[in-house]
Formats: sequence, C-alpha cells, structure tokens
Amino acid sequence: MGVKTMLPSYELGFYALIVTCAVVYSGSGIFEASRDSMNRKAFRDGIKPGWHYFGRKMDVADFEWVMWFTSFRNVIIFALSGHVLFGKICSMTVPQHRAVMYMLYGVLAVLGSMGLVYLMIILSHCLVLYSVALAKQKWLCYVAGLCCLASFKVEPFSSWQSGFVTGAFDLQDVLFYGGSGFTIMRCMSFALESAERKEGIYSIFDLLKYNFYLPFFFFGPVMTFDQFHAQVSTRELRRKDDEMRNIRVHALLHVGAIIAVDIFFHFFYILTLPSDLKFMNRLSDWSLAGLAYSNLVYDWVKAAVMFGVINTIARLDHLDPPQPPKCITMLYVFAETYVYDHIGENHDNIMKELVATIATFAVTTLWLGPCEIVYIWSVFNCFGLNFELWVQKFFQQEPFAKLEAKMSEAMSRRIRAVFGAANFWAIVLYNILALNSLEFALLVTKRLLLTGFPVSTLSIWFITYCGVQLIKERERILAIEEEKCDKAKAD
Repeated sequence: MGVKTMLPSYELGFYALIVTCAVVYSGSGIFEASRDSMNRKAFRDGIKPGWHYFGRKMDVADFEWVMWFTSFRNVIIFALSGHVLFGKICSMTVPQHRAVMYMLYGVLAVLGSMGLVYLMIILSHCLVLYSVALAKQKWLCYVAGLCCLASFKVEPFSSWQSGFVTGAFDLQDVLFYGGSGFTIMRCMSFALESAERKEGIYSIFDLLKYNFYLPFFFFGPVMTFDQFHAQVSTRELRRKDDEMRNIRVHALLHVGAIIAVDIFFHFFYILTLPSDLKFMNRLSDWSLAGLAYSNLVYDWVKAAVMFGVINTIARLDHLDPPQPPKCITMLYVFAETYVYDHIGENHDNIMKELVATIATFAVTTLWLGPCEIVYIWSVFNCFGLNFELWVQKFFQQEPFAKLEAKMSEAMSRRIRAVFGAANFWAIVLYNILALNSLEFALLVTKRLLLTGFPVSTLSIWFITYCGVQLIKERERILAIEEEKCDKAKAD
C-alpha cells in the first residue's frame, strides 16, 4: 500500500468527528478528576498554588519543566541570549573563527554555572576519549565510550564523580548528568567519525569546539560530529529565502507551546493523578485511557519544545540541527546513526533487526540509568519494534499477500490501520512504564484489556483507529508536498 493512498473526504470527516468527541469526553473526565483532587493530601507535593484569581492550582510534578520556566527561566534566557548576541557579533566580524568563539563562551558558561571541578571532569573525559580515537578502532571507541558513560550512570562511580562538585541548587543534578552524558556521546561521535577518516585525525581542538557549543551542551541533541564540523567551518554565511521568517515562526510556535502547557497544567493534573492508584480506580475507562495517552503526548511535547528552543538558536548560528525527536529520549540521533541503522541497515532482515534493537536499547538503558523500571521499559520496547517486523513479514506470506493484492489500496490502508491502532496502544503502555510507574501501567492494561472488555476495549480501539487514519492522512499530504518540492528543485 502506498503512502499516497487517499480515503474519501466524508470518511476522514467522520473519523475527525469521532476523535474530537472522544477527546472532549475523556478530557472532561480528567478535568473533573483534577478539580475534585485539587486539595487532596496525597497530592500535596505534586499540586502547588497557581492562578489564585481563577481558583486553580498547578501540577508541578515535572520539576524539570517547572525549574526551566520558573526558577531558572531568567538565567536560561540570559545565557542563551548572550550566546545569540555573542554569536551574531562573531559571525559579522570574524566568521572564520566563530567556532572558537562559541567554544570560549560555552566554556565560560559551564565554568560559571557548574564550577571549575566539573569543567575539569568534563575535560578529563574528553582527553581520555580523544586518546582512544587516535587508535582509529571503532570497537575500541564503543567500549571506551560506554565505559565512560557507565562511570556517570552506575554506582559507586557516579556518586564518586558527582561528589567532587560542591554547592547545591535545584537543577545541579540535571545539569551535571545532562552535560556529562551528552559530552560522552559527543566524544564517541568524534571518535567514530575520526575512525572513518582515511587520512589523519581531527585535532583535540576540534573536539572541544564541538563539545562546548553551549546550546547543545547540557540538554542535547547529539548533532553528529561530521555534520557539526562541516557546518561550523563554513566561512560564507548565507541564509536561504524566508529562512529568518521561518525561524521567527518556529520561535513563536514554541513560545505558544510553553504557554499552552502552562495553561494545561492549571486545569489537568495529568502528571500527579497517576501517583494515587486508589483515586485512579474511581475514573472511568475512557478517562483512564485519556490520562495514559496525555502523559505520553506531554512527554513528546516537552521534548519537542526543548529541541525547538535549542534548534532555533542553532539555526540562528547558521547550523542545520537535528529535527524534533521520534521517541522520548534525546539520544535518538546518536542511537539511530551509530547503532540502530549501522547494525540494522535497511531494517528488513529479522536477525539483523533483532540485534540492532537489542544493541540500541542496551545503550539507551545505560543512558537512562540502569534500574528495574528501565529494564522493563527497554525489554518491552525492544520486543515491540521486532514484533512490528514479524507481523509485517508474516502477512507478506501466502495467502495474505494474495488477499491484499486483490483489495483496493483504500481497503488495505483501513486494515493496516486496525493493526496500527493496536500497535499504538502498545507504544502507550510501554512508555508510561518509564513516564509514570509500573503500577499505573498495570492498572491501565487491566482496565482496558480485562475489566473493560469488550465495550471499552473495542470502542477505544476504534477511536484509536480513527486517529491513526488522520495521522496517515497527514503523512500522505506531507509526502505529496515533499514530492512537489523535490520536482521544483530538479527543474
């Protein structure tokens, strides 16, 4: 079935109506639950005073989001605004040395925020992995890089290194582990790209310029070294037509998303509610399903906003950064480039795909920090990716292949969407393990598959099917637009 297969407009309109009604109905249940639980003692830590004039409190269970946009908002704006201003001056005066200027500003920002000892720890890991890169052996780069990453993620090495950093503020742990983890990933990218280089090796100065680019330092994403080095070394800085307009539009969209999330947290306590399972048992199956789905959507939005803010600044620096994430971890660029795609190749071979997913989630498990819930999350997601390929291969066999060949493309799209809806809920259930808790994931699974069967199970499956069709229609339109753009460029 081609991605450009079209469905009748009245059918898509019906799907949109069903999804809209379901979202409103489920949202009303979550809103009522949030209103009724506003003053519960069990939610005292997760719900704090908010908009007094509206009589609403705020869900503050995600301390990172709260810190980014309340306590440390001014500091972050000041640091990033300084980078933009500093970068603009350098681009206008000494464009050939702008990478050096970015590095100096980044080093000073890290030194000012985290202290000299933290900077020395980062530099020591850079020196170790640069030394390994001199051997130009990929397997050695992987082993050394993962060992360095483990030193920040596994006890007692993690506590030993963090113990050198004195002082205490709310985001110190986030900045410490974020900066150090992404540093290791960038050093591994540098080492692997150096191993690919046929003649010579990049200098340690190139590594430092790459690592201390401030917008990427603490929160990623991991822009591969070859792309960063090529783009930052360009001396002729020219913008495409309407590029600044697109940058402004994206910046406004991300500001709007931040405001929308802030408003949302005053009316829907989606992060705090799952912490009380007794209260969750009072909710209807529809509200519980909506709560699980909204938690996953929020994490996607959060990652997209973080990527968006960082990417906007990078684009102002004449870089072409990675696109928003396809999954909930900011490691996806590194994992896809150097592990998943490298091993899995075209992802059509069952054994290669199995090895690729196991390796990818092994690295991701180490990145997130080995613990029971991460192990469970990784195993289920690894199984899910492989199960998709197994099902695809199964239905390519006879007699299923002949049956699909006899169908119209529209009917084939409908049948595939039925399986896509089931897979979508598998993704939701896998990921709320990491986003909430194992107990909440088990409760949702039990209510949707056992207690709610068959009414709730089939009705939610149908609504998800409608949503999948709308997503596929969006993908179809984007594919057509992309094809038109490619033809225009060719002409």
